[in-house]
Amino acid sequence: MRKNLFLNLFLLGSMAAFLTSCANMPEAEEDEIVTKRERKYQGYGKFFGEDTLLFGGDNSAKKPDVGIGVNSYLWKASLDTLSFMPLKSVDPFGGVISTEWYVPKDSPNERVKVDVRILDRVLRADGLSISIFRQEYQKGRWVNAGVNPATKREIEDAILTRARQLKVASS
Repeated sequence: MRKNLFLNLFLLGSMAAFLTSCANMPEAEEDEIVTKRERKYQGYGKFFGEDTLLFGGDNSAKKPDVGIGVNSYLWKASLDTLSFMPLKSVDPFGGVISTEWYVPKDSPNERVKVDVRILDRVLRADGLSISIFRQEYQKGRWVNAGVNPATKREIEDAILTRARQLKVASS
């Protein structure tokens, strides 16, 4: 009996201490209360955007510039210049063009692959990076071979010349 009385007094004292400690906490204002789920999704955008006609937006905000992320003249000129090769991957926003292996008709034991990266939104010679890969067919398999540096320069010059032509034609 004495044990139960001691236990009850201990529990009553603990609850009183707990409740008085909560009374000293500052009250949060209603707009400060954010649930865990709200904090998680706070940085995300809305599914239909900030300003939609469908659900009552005013649609008067300035629209962001939409288009390719690189110089359009270099982009178009690169596609025109490499149009004789089969394309493997094309990314206009990242400015990357990769071709498949191309076997020239006059040399069936050789194949070439080209990667073009457009590095800038400005039409400049250093805004273009070209990688050329060449392989030769020897003893039943394809073996990596060297690329003539003049070939890389010729492709760069062809792309830059075509880009200048496109720019002049659009002016």
